[in-house]
Amino acid sequence: MLKKRYLVAGIFAFAAGVTINLGCVQAADSSGVRINFGQTEVHTAAPTAAKQDEGQAMNKINNVQLVWQEVPSAVRYQVVILKSAEDTPENIALTYNQVYTNGLTVDLHQFGTEANGFYWKVCPLDYNGQPVGNRHFTKPRPIKEGGSLNVDAPRPTTQFERMDYMPLYPVYSWIPYGKAKHHEVQVYQVTAEGDKLIRTLQGGEYDVYEDGGYTLPGNYYWRVRSLNSDGSASSNWSAKSYFTVEGEKPPFAALGDSITHGGGAMSVSPGYLLYDWESYSQVPVKNLGYSGNTTGDMLERFERDVLPAAPRVLVVMGGVNDYRLGTYGSQTVANLQAIKEKCDAYGIIVVFLTPTPINPTLMVNRAHIDQPPYDWQVHQRYVNDWVMRQQYHVDVATALTDSMGNLRSNYTTDGLHPDFYGKKYIGEQVGRYLQLHFAWLTGKLKKKAIPVYNS
Repeated sequence: MLKKRYLVAGIFAFAAGVTINLGCVQAADSSGVRINFGQTEVHTAAPTAAKQDEGQAMNKINNVQLVWQEVPSAVRYQVVILKSAEDTPENIALTYNQVYTNGLTVDLHQFGTEANGFYWKVCPLDYNGQPVGNRHFTKPRPIKEGGSLNVDAPRPTTQFERMDYMPLYPVYSWIPYGKAKHHEVQVYQVTAEGDKLIRTLQGGEYDVYEDGGYTLPGNYYWRVRSLNSDGSASSNWSAKSYFTVEGEKPPFAALGDSITHGGGAMSVSPGYLLYDWESYSQVPVKNLGYSGNTTGDMLERFERDVLPAAPRVLVVMGGVNDYRLGTYGSQTVANLQAIKEKCDAYGIIVVFLTPTPINPTLMVNRAHIDQPPYDWQVHQRYVNDWVMRQQYHVDVATALTDSMGNLRSNYTTDGLHPDFYGKKYIGEQVGRYLQLHFAWLTGKLKKKAIPVYNS
């Protein structure tokens, strides 16, 4: 629900903008929250003399860009580079404790040809720096496995090609090149006359949010490069990452804030499937979410964003950014009612979802989000009571609520956004409901593979 412009260790969001850099909080707009901790190399062993097999020359590895599958509930990762397969503390060459994406570019030039025999391992960590669940370090792998050698650019990590539809508002993410903190993204439209540059965006360390929605069908691609602090280029452009804005109108679409937009665990952006509830719906749903939206924002952009998609059924979930910021439930209901009236006027069936609760303690202590009004639950209940009286509705909030009326702590990292199990639950509930009530639309639709993550 904050406006998630924060990947790297940020919170994606619901509402507005707070950026946190290693404990330093900076207020921005009121629609998004993002925490940037940065990436720190904390242990470096002195390089040793290169060893070569007799009569055999070895190529020098200047760097390696490692990548691994993202892990549910991981806020960051610890990466260890070993001098050989021997997994002992004495054998450590490099340690990175604050990696806020599922990849890392490791500088190995100081080790010369010795780096050819290096190994690497990774451990997912939660907010408190503890291994996630029963996970610990992966088994050490040769440095040449699981990545690319001697790269000269960042690596795109978005998963648009695995989504059923291209999100209206994409978020571009990447594995940084070197220690770059600033990046530039270009977006091109592929036309018969040639590639046309349509966007140039300035990003931070790990991602950038797109403000311009994509409603024009066609083929596109984006690329990213690293920048120095003065704005000059410090890397080449990445490989082109293509996406397609579909021409056929989706039967189902979802309008909402960051819970609909995607992202979670304070560091994973909506460009991934992991915290995108639409990924887990058994029915393909077009994502029209926009991080940071209030219900007033959703109402304001209805004609601009919903009508071009022209869905037969619109799933609507909003309100969290309203009651956490002090908007009365009666005003939220008035906005939702106005959205319903617009849907009726344009022949769109609307399905309302109950907005999820929040966890103020985690919001304040972990995400440094302002304390919500003491009576926020009163307004949430007002909104949910109205939702439950609508012809088409799905209650996704009750199962995520603890005995105190807050968002269950085991379902969230930042207290504001449901993480993996919460998003998976929402998606599955919505999918079942759409299958049950709109079989005449769902029967012929093809759903892309629902993501599965190793336990």
